[in-house]
Amino acid sequence: MEPDRNGYPNLLNQVKRYLKETSTLKEEVYAQHIHRLDRPVSGIVLFARQRSVLKNLSEQFAERKVRKYYQALTAQAPASRTGTLEHWHRKEKKKAVLYAEEVPYSEKAILSYEVKDFSENRFLWNIELQTGKYHQIRAQLAYLECPILGDSIYGSTLSYRPDCIALHAWRLIFFHPITHEKLSIESVLSDLPE
Repeated sequence: MEPDRNGYPNLLNQVKRYLKETSTLKEEVYAQHIHRLDRPVSGIVLFARQRSVLKNLSEQFAERKVRKYYQALTAQAPASRTGTLEHWHRKEKKKAVLYAEEVPYSEKAILSYEVKDFSENRFLWNIELQTGKYHQIRAQLAYLECPILGDSIYGSTLSYRPDCIALHAWRLIFFHPITHEKLSIESVLSDLPE
């Protein structure tokens, strides 16, 4: 397992190593991630073990057939506890910048959300991501002046966990590449610190 240039472990290499160690077959192990999460985000990452499956699942993501759900904790609540956020998104110098109107090289970024009280001074966001842009959730919540706990890049002054922000990819809904059955994978955070 080789770390990346910043010294962080490589998840794809970890998965391949695990498959090789647990496989009874002598053939070469294949694995490839279908999507990615920002490094400080926890949650579900989907991998394919066959190239044909990779192609099918990649197409589902590209055609927006996959439904993606996240949970986030913030220290502020938005003015409206439910809604849809729509912005024009552009990546600039390792950060997402949002605009109310279309600007050159921008793309539409959309998510829907519901916010509930989590504790005395924390708010739990349940988010469905409609588009998947660079740092999208992080930037859109910060735009509302509700930065995710621990996300100093987007304005949080409160810590969360070491090398982690309070954003978790908790559910994916997609179609099985062979049977076409609708599948739901969940990884609910059960130990969110207050």
